[in-house]
Amino acid sequence: MQQDQAQRITVGTGEAAREIAVLREDGAPGRCGILWLSGFKSDMAGTKAEEIAAFARTTGRAVTRLDYSGHGLSGGDFEDGTISRWAEEAVAVFEAFCREPTIVVGSSMGGWIALLLARALLERANRENALRARTDLAARLAGMMLIAPAPDFTEELMWKHEFTDEIRDTILREGRFERPSEYDDSPYVITRALIEDGRDNLLLGGPIETGCPVTILQGQRDDAVPWRHALRLVDCLALDDVVLTLIKDGDHRLSRPADIARLIAAIDRQAEALEAEAG
Repeated sequence: MQQDQAQRITVGTGEAAREIAVLREDGAPGRCGILWLSGFKSDMAGTKAEEIAAFARTTGRAVTRLDYSGHGLSGGDFEDGTISRWAEEAVAVFEAFCREPTIVVGSSMGGWIALLLARALLERANRENALRARTDLAARLAGMMLIAPAPDFTEELMWKHEFTDEIRDTILREGRFERPSEYDDSPYVITRALIEDGRDNLLLGGPIETGCPVTILQGQRDDAVPWRHALRLVDCLALDDVVLTLIKDGDHRLSRPADIARLIAAIDRQAEALEAEAG
């Protein structure tokens, strides 16, 4: 991926302003689009993102990808990142680029961001209190595909279960902890701001509404996001049409050829159904 292929938008104002890199490929009229949302410390050039973009290209569907601030081609410092900031960036990109009915595909943390995107759009429509706004929203956020979704991971998976008392004390005292990564040579830096901001965005304590059909793919050998976490999410999505597929030998990445094929087929089924319904 060449840096000059990316478009850029500014999100935030003043000291919070950051430049976000976006890759957008238009599709054919009447076809759904796809918005890719990466996981924590992942970017839009990963295996799943590239495969989805190739699929969209061959089927005439638009595809939009972004790098969160502090990731990939985007500006900003990773350690300044929070769930609120990254969700704000996803909303800004959705509104600026996703003009057609769009299936939002979120991987790991991207699943949390996708759910926060849906909440932000619904809240905006409710504030406008107009039937037309609700209709426009339903037409644009058409479906959701979540891969090993990790809503509330900063609290439920890290703070409560993974982190020892020593790690929690380090974060509270020093404001940061360098967590080794099995996927990267450099450690993940977990900041106190990330943990505290995550608490302002928790979703699993009550009903979650997306306003669209949701498909979830979850590996049962996922050592980062346990498969029972996906079951909790399904319980919260009581207002939506949800399909959960558990992959017995699947890990967290779900990037094997068979996993990619299953993912692409699921996106295609959801897109074909939405396009057929639209006529």
